Amino acid sequence: MPAYAALLRAVNVGGTGKLPMAQLQAMCEAEGYAGVRTYIASGNVVFHTGRDAAQVKAALERRLHQYTGKPVRVLVRTAAELARILAANPFPEQAPNRTVVIFLDHAPAADALATVSRQREERVALGEREIYVDYGAGMAGSKLRIPAGEAGTGRNMNSVARLAAMAAALDAQPPAAPKARPKPARIRPSG
Repeated sequence: MPAYAALLRAVNVGGTGKLPMAQLQAMCEAEGYAGVRTYIASGNVVFHTGRDAAQVKAALERRLHQYTGKPVRVLVRTAAELARILAANPFPEQAPNRTVVIFLDHAPAADALATVSRQREERVALGEREIYVDYGAGMAGSKLRIPAGEAGTGRNMNSVARLAAMAAALDAQPPAAPKARPKPARIRPSG
């Protein structure tokens, strides 16, 4: 059973509204996911499941919509994908809290960087299904617009590293197989 990280877009940071992480954990457990753990209050959760990424995404988006009354976008990555994202960081010399990964459902268009606007000292690079952003001196004063990333969700490299470690730890210790229920004893009539 693979370990996944699910990253929710605009939860507790604007757009969707409040979602207690205990509620997110309960939703995942109700879906049958094992080893569920959340990380910080911005909508990050790791777990094991036998479902594929598309099934995980659909199930969580359905539950979140029921809970919030609005669509909530969920981006899903395996432990191995998170490790590759970390390794592919084109800005490893930059402070991890000033480098952001924007997670997308699909690969960005080859010309996605042509639509970037209001760029000053920020650097932007494309990944497989990600956009990397180096905010240089910080995000507070940035006016950067990345239209190709608007449907995604961003996490700084500290968060990506922590989620990768959590998912890798789950992968290293897969959940035990469910215990078989004992068969009921056959009662034979005496006599």
